[in-house]
Amino acid sequence: MKVTDKLSTYRHASSEDRIDLATRLGKSFSALSPGLTRDYFIKCLEETVNVGDPRDLELDEAVRLCVAAQRGPGEE
Repeated sequence: MKVTDKLSTYRHASSEDRIDLATRLGKSFSALSPGLTRDYFIKCLEETVNVGDPRDLELDEAVRLCVAAQRGPGEE
């Protein structure tokens, strides 16, 4: 799975593929913030995909939302 895939692809992906993506994201973003771990991305992406209708959103948009949500107030 790639971040350019649609959220619907994530929704129908196997648990193994979801964990693989979250692991890669955690490795990539943990230098930005220690809270951006594999477990954080698993939880955040699951919540993002399961809330409402993701329509044609791509995973990279959901990842950006997850990163922004993890930042504290005043962080840029």
